[in-house]
Amino acid sequence: MGHLIKLESSTTIDAYLAEPAGPAKGGVVVIQEIFGVNSHIRDVADRVAAAGYTAIAPAVFDSVEPGVELGYDQQGMTRGLALMNQVGFDRPLQDIAAAARRIAAAGRIATVGFCWGGTLAYAAAIRLGLPGVSYYGGGNTRFVNEQARAPLMFHYGELDDHISAEDRAKVQAANPDAPLYVYPAGHGFNCDQRGSFDADSARLAWQRTLGFFASQLG
Repeated sequence: MGHLIKLESSTTIDAYLAEPAGPAKGGVVVIQEIFGVNSHIRDVADRVAAAGYTAIAPAVFDSVEPGVELGYDQQGMTRGLALMNQVGFDRPLQDIAAAARRIAAAGRIATVGFCWGGTLAYAAAIRLGLPGVSYYGGGNTRFVNEQARAPLMFHYGELDDHISAEDRAKVQAANPDAPLYVYPAGHGFNCDQRGSFDADSARLAWQRTLGFFASQLG
């Protein structure tokens, strides 16, 4: 189980840090959805640590509103979208870079992000040169005209109401060497707190994600 720490970025923000039982095989920045560093994101970080990596989940909303932790309902969605629009992309990328520096002693660093965080993981591969795994990043198409500077892996749900097959094709065309997997599931299929949770798809995507970490981080 991890714990909250203070992380120095453009401002001081919180981050959830989870460390492996033994020597770290590398480090992973876990990037939140629009719902904050909630129990789902903390669980992902704990699972990353259990796999042998130092995990850190920066609270990227903290620069505009500290301590955000929203539920998967309409109220949470509305509030999360408003905060996402308020914080933009530049500040979260600064926070991701700060998080990567904070765990640099673990070795090589990668990212994994979900939903909006999936788009931030993609952006971090472009802007920061960090290898990344992007789960159902709805904004990925806004970055397809920029070249990634690190390897990527993409996970999408075929039944995702927010991401079309055309959008997936644009991302694949922009990243021809990156594995892009499509699952018989909807948006948010990795999160067991959502109605769209798909256990089989989540399990397979996680196996592939761990394989990516093993290949990129050692």
